[in-house]
Amino acid sequence: MFGRFMPREGRFFDFFNAHAEQVVLAAQQLVALMSASPEDMPGIVSAIDEIETQADKITHDTVALLHTTFITPFDRDAIHALVNDLDDIVDAIQDVAEGISLYNIRRMTPDAVQMAELTLSCCERVRQIIKLIGDMEHASDILRTCREIEQLESDCDRVMRSALGRVFRDERDPLQVIKMKAIYEGLEKITDHCEDVSKVVEGLVLENA
Repeated sequence: MFGRFMPREGRFFDFFNAHAEQVVLAAQQLVALMSASPEDMPGIVSAIDEIETQADKITHDTVALLHTTFITPFDRDAIHALVNDLDDIVDAIQDVAEGISLYNIRRMTPDAVQMAELTLSCCERVRQIIKLIGDMEHASDILRTCREIEQLESDCDRVMRSALGRVFRDERDPLQVIKMKAIYEGLEKITDHCEDVSKVVEGLVLENA
């Protein structure tokens, strides 16, 4: 019942969905970057930069709308947190892509590929919960997907710890250790931000469903 009466003024849900779409597009490009040939990498990094620019615009438009809308779908602080957490995901993806470019990494490790795939799965579930928050009749589906995001974050953290152990144990080039440590930690940060989104959404469900 709650979903039918939720105020929808201000096109907030359109902005949320548009932003979540940019999140997934960026994650897809990151996965592509992991298996790209060296000559294709700059184009993929550039595509991620363009997605980040679009995400920034959506964030700006959402915040501007928040300041000019009297009736909002839910608490203003939650709207602000949600759109900024979504933006943090795209920023973190861009950071990893730029790190790969800056460090001139030409071949990704299997661990990095696995972590990138986990981030994509996490981002896809973020898009799912964002699509559903306009109608709290989907509360159980939202909460179940939030738990999946939390599990994926834990999985990515586990892979990162294993990857760091492997690179510290097996890699003889100290510079390469520094590079891969930064990449692994950057990938794990993406799922951290996905979990931040899930926590905001979970709080909205528990307050309003």
